[in-house]
Amino acid sequence: MSGDQAIVRIVTDSARNRFIIGVFGVVLVSATLYFGRIVFEPVAFVLFSMALVEPIRKKAEGRFGKGIALTLSILLTFLVLSILVGAVVWSIGDIVHWGLANVDRLQALYVRMMQWLQERDLFVGDLEGLNSFSVSSLLKTVAGYVNYLLGFALVVILFLAFGLAEMDDFRLKLIAIDKKITGWSLLATCERIAEKIRKYMLIRTLASVATGVAVFLFTLSVGLELALAWGVISFVLNYIPYVGPLVAVILPVIFATAQFESWQMALFIFGALYLIQFIIGSYLEPILTGNALAISPFVMLLAFLIWDFLWGMPGAFIGLPVTIALFTIWQQNPSTRWIADLMSTAEAASAPPSTETGGA
Repeated sequence: MSGDQAIVRIVTDSARNRFIIGVFGVVLVSATLYFGRIVFEPVAFVLFSMALVEPIRKKAEGRFGKGIALTLSILLTFLVLSILVGAVVWSIGDIVHWGLANVDRLQALYVRMMQWLQERDLFVGDLEGLNSFSVSSLLKTVAGYVNYLLGFALVVILFLAFGLAEMDDFRLKLIAIDKKITGWSLLATCERIAEKIRKYMLIRTLASVATGVAVFLFTLSVGLELALAWGVISFVLNYIPYVGPLVAVILPVIFATAQFESWQMALFIFGALYLIQFIIGSYLEPILTGNALAISPFVMLLAFLIWDFLWGMPGAFIGLPVTIALFTIWQQNPSTRWIADLMSTAEAASAPPSTETGGA
């Protein structure tokens, strides 16, 4: 074997070994996140909340002092979460009451749908067993998820209080670490992550408000019952990318079919709600976003699917902010910038790395 061949073989073996180690590392980290989700989920939500609340805490601290600023930040966070959770609970409660009052109509709709599918060989089963279908059982399951949401929110609030109280000490530790590393600033990266997450949530909130108002006005104009509840549900579900808007369209259509008993009306409502979601999601959000996030839409979709698989519904919500954080870390670190280039849009990949930092 010649010297050149030996060198090529060594390089090839080294690349193969790095690839195997990388795959093993990804599998190990994924397994850790999956089986440790009971710990990692609240931590991710706490860090996410801290990125949103920290600017408010800093401004309040300059005016009222550290103790009062911390108290006001916690109270404001609790108020916002209470309003959101309360709106969701009220909307679901309204839908539950309507469903229980019209259980016979919903059950008949379900049986007709199954019969239609069976006639076209799209459903194979015993139609006699459909009588066991219970809307109340489904609604109880939804109520269980609401109770879980309330408990999860309280845990996040508790940990958030401790996190904000130690924010200044944590900043000093990051500054000390920055003095020991070269090539990139950990503090600047954290500030950049917080800035991007705040921009992402601002855009998502504006789109959610627009969606909720549009859905409310449309359902009210066509005479669909629970118009306000559908508007609130659409507003909240729009925070869950991809799946949330789909559910926000399908759910009112099911109830519209039971209310109007007309597939033409149900089809019209489906088309209108889908159009609202499409216009806001495909035109309004991209205009507002621009190159702010600079992550490829395909990567965002893939990240959503991965985090939804790892953490379920909480992962569907927090997955994209976590992806934004990872993307920013890889973008700021010279040794991993190539990963960020692969994840970014063509315009962002060709642009020089950003050095601006937010005011987190």
